Amino acid sequence: MGSVRPQVVAHRGASHDNAEHTLRAYVAALDAGAEGLECDVRLTADGHLVCVHDRDLRRTASSRAAISNTELAELDQLDFHSWKNPWADLDDEAPDPDDRLDKVLTLRTLLETVADYDRRVEVAIETKHPTRYGGLVERRLVDQLRHVGWDRPGSPARVMSFSWTALQRVERLAPDVPLVMLIEHSRNWSMLRRMIGRDWIVGPGIKELTEHPRLGRRITRAGHDLHVWTVNTEAQLDLCLELGVKAVITDRPAYVLDLLDGKDATAG
Repeated sequence: MGSVRPQVVAHRGASHDNAEHTLRAYVAALDAGAEGLECDVRLTADGHLVCVHDRDLRRTASSRAAISNTELAELDQLDFHSWKNPWADLDDEAPDPDDRLDKVLTLRTLLETVADYDRRVEVAIETKHPTRYGGLVERRLVDQLRHVGWDRPGSPARVMSFSWTALQRVERLAPDVPLVMLIEHSRNWSMLRRMIGRDWIVGPGIKELTEHPRLGRRITRAGHDLHVWTVNTEAQLDLCLELGVKAVITDRPAYVLDLLDGKDATAG
């Protein structure tokens, strides 16, 4: 294995085995040894940032409600974990439901959990766009980072987005917070490379890196670190190691950490 061991970041928590974005999924990731946690944030109707990927709750909480039209107290009544294992009642091994671990998770709770943890854990926070609240999402996010003192140099938090405008907002509000420009399509790189900040990190998807073998090298040659999503297989990890990727975002943090340990042992 090369000299750079990438940071292992749990995508929506340890979401391969647990309901994504629940505190249970993040605790499982921490227990597995994940060095970073990734989350998506959306703003509720009453102004709270919650860790949810989709704009509505059909997939994860059996509700047609949009996050932006729903208050936090209403979200708190919903079941965010049963969709992952609908047969849990028949499974003797399934953990008992726990309201603290399985309900909707606010960003504030996640940040405070990480801040209280007994080792440094980094948090990669993705803002979703377009959204009816526009730049309010980034303003609220920076407020939350200030609340835990993570808007300063050396912050364990970084902000990610597919929206260049959103990252510009964060740069103005909290210039010391690292930024990750996410890329869904390789064809966008030629334009983005002229727009993004010199020290911004670039976050391409593993699918694009696999299908466009020159993309990763083009990004690193332009002087940007790579953080790659979503890396779930050994072949995908090997490609990231070959490219000198600094962080791999994975649904399976325990598995990827084991793979890296095995490669370290072989190299040693």
